[in-house]
Order: sequence, then C-alpha cells, then structure tokens
Amino acid sequence: MSQPPPPPPPENDDIYYPTHHHNQSHNQQPPPATFTPYPSLRLNPVRDHHSENYEDMQLDHYPPLLLSSLERHLPNRMLNRPREEKAEYMTNILNKYYPLNEHIRMQKQREYRQKIISSYPPLHKEIYSMHAENFFVPSFLEAIQGKSEASLRRVIAEPFKGIFTFQMLQPGFCQKLMEEVDHFERHIKRAKLKIMRPNTMNQFGVVLDDFGMEAMLQSFMETFIRPLSEVFFTEFGGSSLESHHGYVVEYGTNRDLDLGFHVDDAEVTLNVCLGKQFSGGELYFRGVRCDNHVNSQIQSEEIFDYSHVPGQAVLHSGRHRHGVRPTTSGHRLNLIIWCRSSVHRETKRYQKEFPTWCAECKRQRKERIRARIASASQNFFGMRP
Repeated sequence: MSQPPPPPPPENDDIYYPTHHHNQSHNQQPPPATFTPYPSLRLNPVRDHHSENYEDMQLDHYPPLLLSSLERHLPNRMLNRPREEKAEYMTNILNKYYPLNEHIRMQKQREYRQKIISSYPPLHKEIYSMHAENFFVPSFLEAIQGKSEASLRRVIAEPFKGIFTFQMLQPGFCQKLMEEVDHFERHIKRAKLKIMRPNTMNQFGVVLDDFGMEAMLQSFMETFIRPLSEVFFTEFGGSSLESHHGYVVEYGTNRDLDLGFHVDDAEVTLNVCLGKQFSGGELYFRGVRCDNHVNSQIQSEEIFDYSHVPGQAVLHSGRHRHGVRPTTSGHRLNLIIWCRSSVHRETKRYQKEFPTWCAECKRQRKERIRARIASASQNFFGMRP
C-alpha cells in the first residue's frame, strides 16, 4: 500500500504537520483545503505582531486570550488572513489536545466563571490588572528590564540543575492576594456555590481565573515568566509559552497536608510562597522524565529538597518530578502558575529521537551504547587467532 506524500519543506521557522483524512480512501482525492492541507505553527513568535481580539467569538470553549497569544505563532501566510479564518485554523490545532469530555468540562467551567464573575465583588480591585511596580520586588524588575541572561543570573540562583529560585513578589501583593482568596471563599460559601478546585490532587485552593484574574495572569506569564523560560527552558518550549493555569493552593491544619509525587500538566511551572506562618511543607524534586519514564527509578544524583520562603519563587520544568512534604504546623498558601505551549506539544508529536532532557532516556541510551561496544569488542577479540 502506497504511503501518502510527505509534507512540503518548511519555510523559515514554520513547522508543518500533515492533516490525516481518516475516512478517505487512497484513491480518492483529498477535499480542497481552505488555507493549507498542512496546519502549522512557527516555533518562534512574531514579537511585533498585533494579535486580534477574539472576545466576541465562539471559540469551542477556548479562552480568547489563548488564541490572541497563539496567533503570534502562525506562519506568515496566515498572519494577515481574516480573523475568522485564523480562529478556525488555531482551533483545529488545539482540538487535537482536547477530547470530547474535555470540551464538556471546559464548557461547564466557562459557564461557572461567567456566573461567578457576574456576582462576585472583588476585595482588592487593584490586583486584577497588572501593576508591576506594585507586584514585584525592584531587583526582579531590574533583571527583567535588562533583557539578557546576565541580568537574570544576577538575581536568580540555580541551587540544583533545572531548578531556579529568586525573590519575586512584594509582601504587600502577597498579603492582598491571600486576602482576596479568603474573600472569594467566603463569598462562595455564602452563595452556596461549589468551588472548582485547581486540580485532581489539591482538595483546597482556588483557580484565580474563575473570579476574574485571567487577563492579569496572562500578562504575568507573557511579560515576567516567558523571558525567564526563553533563557532557562528552551528544550521545554520556553520561548513559545502562550497559555496558563493559575491558582492558589492551601496547606496546613484543616487543609491539604502534603501532595504526592507527580509531574505537572505544564511546560514550565512557577511556584511562589505567599505566606503565612508555617513549618514543614518542603518541595522535593526527583529528576526530569518523559511520559514513558514518569515512574522510573530515582537516581541518587537527582535528589533535591527546597524550603519555601514567602515572596520567593521557584521555577522548574513541569516534567521535573516533585511532591510536597507534610506541613507540620501553621498555614501556607502558594501561587502556582502552570505555563503551557501548544507549539511545543505539537512538535513532540512528531519527534522521533528520544528527548535529551529525560534522564532515564539518556541512561538507557548509554546502556545500549555500552552493550554494543562490549559486544563488538567480544566479537573482535574472539576472532583473533
């Protein structure tokens, strides 16, 4: 049986992926494509491109801000197409990652958010839009404005390979965010509504986008996380982060005590301790793994523990396995922002080589090379007279 023709060669930094017509016979001609038979995204965004506003469109439950951010990754041939065509093009790519049950969940979440935002009175309105000089410590802002790895390295430590720590948030902002979370939880209780928890593991905490912080957190990610990821997490799509999942988790008495060993549904994760008084609750890291080796054995050189400090951030790959030790006293809240890249996830689907960042893949590859060398040596010396 003949194989379908390969995609055309890439132009510039466009990345092409074939669209498969599963119900089409090999003798039948494919239907004409509206734009191109090969949906594609560019690896590096067009920085000076002004994206469309998609707020008034029905987008298969995708946040409008996601499409506005993803638009900068469109290939040249799509950048100036009508807005409706660009929206259809991007949703066709995104749909590959969201099965029907996920679409249903997203629709319920959108309806939930609309209901909450329409009735919730914010406590601190000033933290719902980005005010960098009031959010971040001066040293961090100066490093970001320096726009170089050298300026970032002056304030960012790397205590363990792939784990970066730095002072990030001002105490005043941390306090207001904690008060806002408490205010939201009290409002939900009075309204007799159910809080949608951040993930399947944390039983306490809130999703910040649910009560109106989506635009602020998107700006937070694009302006203050992505510049770091472009430098430190290039292998994980750090330069193409375009969406986020932002939430606050709570640990302590009558809250979550700990969190099991896991990886995040993110390319890059930011974790900032907001406060309050607490002991215990350390993060423990145990090596970076691909999907095939998430549960593989821990190597001694992969062990690293991190103790939280209010206002201090830890930045790591979502594929870096980690967990949270029990909080032994007090009450602790952390801001978590999962940063995601549809472009990186798309490229992984077509990657044939093993990921260079997975420690277990590298270990197994070394073992195979060692075995081949040993076998070749044995054959060579065995043939000698």
